Amino acid sequence: MSTSTVPPTELDSQQRLETWDIVVVAVYFAVVIGVGVFAMCRAARGTVSGYFLAGRSMLWLPVGASLFVSNIGTEHFIGLSGSGAASGIGVGAWELNALMLLQLLGWVFVPVYIACMTYTMPEYLSKRFGGQRLRVYFALLSLLLYIFTKCSVDLYTGALFIKQSLGWDLYLCIIILIGVTAVLTITGGLTAVIYTDTLQCAVMLIGAIILMALSFSRIGGFDGLWQQYPLAAPKNTTTCDGVPVSGLPPDNWNVMLRDANDPEMPWVGFLLGQTPGSIWYWCTDQVIVQRALAAKSLSHAKGATLLAGFIKILPLFVMVMPGMISRVLFPDTVACQVPSECMAVCQSEAGCSSIAYPKLVLEIMPTGLRGLMMAAMIAALMSDLDSIMNSASTLFTIDIYKRIRKRASIRELMIIGRVFIVVMTGVAVAWVPVVKEQQGGQIFLYIQEITNYLAPPIAAAFIMAILIPRVNEQSGARESDSSGCVGKVCGFVCGTRVTDADLEKQESLRRHMMKMSSLKQGRVSNALLNVGLVVIMSLGIFLYVWWSIWSPTYDPWN
Repeated sequence: MSTSTVPPTELDSQQRLETWDIVVVAVYFAVVIGVGVFAMCRAARGTVSGYFLAGRSMLWLPVGASLFVSNIGTEHFIGLSGSGAASGIGVGAWELNALMLLQLLGWVFVPVYIACMTYTMPEYLSKRFGGQRLRVYFALLSLLLYIFTKCSVDLYTGALFIKQSLGWDLYLCIIILIGVTAVLTITGGLTAVIYTDTLQCAVMLIGAIILMALSFSRIGGFDGLWQQYPLAAPKNTTTCDGVPVSGLPPDNWNVMLRDANDPEMPWVGFLLGQTPGSIWYWCTDQVIVQRALAAKSLSHAKGATLLAGFIKILPLFVMVMPGMISRVLFPDTVACQVPSECMAVCQSEAGCSSIAYPKLVLEIMPTGLRGLMMAAMIAALMSDLDSIMNSASTLFTIDIYKRIRKRASIRELMIIGRVFIVVMTGVAVAWVPVVKEQQGGQIFLYIQEITNYLAPPIAAAFIMAILIPRVNEQSGARESDSSGCVGKVCGFVCGTRVTDADLEKQESLRRHMMKMSSLKQGRVSNALLNVGLVVIMSLGIFLYVWWSIWSPTYDPWN
């Protein structure tokens, strides 16, 4: 197939948002705030369930959309496309893995959470094991992950979008993001969040699909990408030390799960090492689970995970491949090799692959749609930041500070919560220089690396809690009992003990969980959901095989 491309030299002039783009941004924010206020007025915010779990009354469609949007933010648009630009389709494996782990959430974890009548994940651990040790450990670990993999990355990627759009300094953009997030926070509880997430999901998907179509048409379709990406290298490939480098993508760019000795995507390391971290995120992280628990029934929760799973097929095509196309069209900026040149382009000496997606949005999208896409990205970012800040403040105040100051007044707790947000934001901003220099500028790989260092123990604790009834914390308080490995380890780390009242509470919870048969579903809906489960799991396995075995044999020149 012949390819029709625009020479990179014609496209490398930096575009900015125009007047109509800014108008679209303003209108979009007005609509989002209007939807949030409408949902806020309808929400039953007078109860804990009404505020935190939307009264457990949401249908599968908005819950599924909210699950997707809660995961996909600027860090994914920039991270996935940046890794695609740098090394090909391998990073898409995380999305296919998420497709299947979402079903683990719906079919295994959510029924247990519903039976436990829990609102937060630390609360579930406290109910399940009867003590406070795992609750404290989980809260501390969650705070570390929020700061170093969520808040700092969101601030950096959002600021990168604004910098590319308006040409402002990166750290000035970060300060503006923090201020705008504080001003535009809508306090309508989870109902408002889910409704606005549904709107943002539609806008992001429509915008991303339009950008994908325009990008593929610019380089001659799928065959054009497969022909031109392996040859996409910048003109200047000599480093400051005078050492020449190839500047080309890796030879296995078209393989998803690669050889065991691959430095980025070894198949053994990915399947066995990355999966526990993903189980923590998709099945035990408060932000994700909270949306699933807002469903009106178990059937709607399962339907939501199926919907989110099917949507997770799209990022490979609407984020990873557009990043690869961006390298083809703008090799001198997206694929820069000389540290001094990279610093001039994106304020990072490690590389500028992270600007692949915003560069493509600004250069390819028409006026108006460009502004809409940028608005959707920034709105999703602010929603993420608000959720992260509130969740982190709650975890620190309730699960940590209140254990230190048992008689703290409500006013004191509120002040401490706000002070912690300021401190956490300051630490996150200070961590941004580390984020942008990690993994050769590939943000998504940095997120996964930190997560996979810290999250597997929590994933293991949740899996044992749900699948093995005899796992307990008793040995932390009764050292003569050698069966409670979890209790001993966490008791050593946190130094807390399990009381007889805690053990009685644990036994009461176990008796309640034996009544899980009450979570019955209609025969028709249950059959349809099970068929959907088989289809999506089969599709996930097929896509793994296709992109790991058959894709490398595809020859676009024939």
